[in-house]
Amino acid sequence: MNYLILASGVIAALATIGHFAVGTKEFLKPVLNSNIDEIPKKVMHSLFHYMSVYMTITSIILLTIGTGYNLVFENTADVVKLIGFSYAGFAIVQFVIAITSTIDKGVFKLFQWIFWVLIAIFTLTSTL
Repeated sequence: MNYLILASGVIAALATIGHFAVGTKEFLKPVLNSNIDEIPKKVMHSLFHYMSVYMTITSIILLTIGTGYNLVFENTADVVKLIGFSYAGFAIVQFVIAITSTIDKGVFKLFQWIFWVLIAIFTLTSTL
């Protein structure tokens, strides 16, 4: 059992639950109900669910590897690193967008970067 990977899996699973529960209500539905053109609406709808798929798959992978099970991967350390680098990239992008936005206290209102940083740190330090 790898507690760092397991912790990252738990955080990823909680973020996934939040994505579906809060993200659908607070982000996806308002975008879909907005008056913007149908093409950007469908692109945003697709992007939301691309992230849904990625978050669900990586949560499952991290939880299973963290508990000591090997799914189908020959090198779980590389899989964990790839997931860690992905979430690190998400964190950087969201933090930069938040800090450069005109949203008052944008870093706190666009807070998902905190989850991404934690997942990245736990996964990447677990493979050192």
